[in-house]
Amino acid sequence: MEHLVRHAVTIIRERFWEPLTLDDLAQSVMLSKYHFLRVFSRVTGVTPGRFLTAVRLQEAKRLLLSTPLNVADVSARVGYSSTGSFTRRFTESVGLSPTQYRRLSVAARGGPGEPELAEALPATAAPPPAAGSTGSVTGVLHAPGIDVSTVYVGAFDGAILQGVPASWSKARAPGDFTLARVPEGTWYIHAVAEGADPADTGGPERSLLMATFGPVRVQSRTGRPLDITLSPMDWTRPPILTALTGLAPQPLAA
Repeated sequence: MEHLVRHAVTIIRERFWEPLTLDDLAQSVMLSKYHFLRVFSRVTGVTPGRFLTAVRLQEAKRLLLSTPLNVADVSARVGYSSTGSFTRRFTESVGLSPTQYRRLSVAARGGPGEPELAEALPATAAPPPAAGSTGSVTGVLHAPGIDVSTVYVGAFDGAILQGVPASWSKARAPGDFTLARVPEGTWYIHAVAEGADPADTGGPERSLLMATFGPVRVQSRTGRPLDITLSPMDWTRPPILTALTGLAPQPLAA
């Protein structure tokens, strides 16, 4: 069944601007839509609709950084008929409005010393939780055989790395991390970094590494440390949407 999901992901990445529906995708792999929904969610961790939205917004991020198109034109290019709906969804998923994302991303990448985007984003600071309702998440990061410097780790409310984290920190791999003052509840712990294989001398390109651990139940007492291993992104993972990492949006590719 995995090859059928991969075919559906290819269709999403190649035709994301079209009004694709669950029925369209299920028919493309000749499965009932309910069976397709279960199989797709099991392989990718998200529904086809959420994967499609992530791909659309990833392309919107790229267009905002690499073209002079206005927000309405970007919205139309990625398959939204309403600029208002696009702006709301983009803001929820990226943590900044399209206009803020373009302005702060360009400033962070072109300013003196090229400061990291995360440090230029006041909007990524989660609101302080109520007193007495927080816990912490600790763990160890691994990246076997890959050279990794900064790793962004955060507690997010879903399986897609999007929006504003409840708590985040920077760490190294291999190394320990701590997320402090995480509100009690259920969270997904996402880690993302850029890395390069030490044996790869083919150029300056660095691969995107990530890991997702969860759902994790956070309580006032610290739970058992998590053991998280980063690996290169593959076709099963939806694009990273949050602006927290400061990573440039990757080109869409099947």
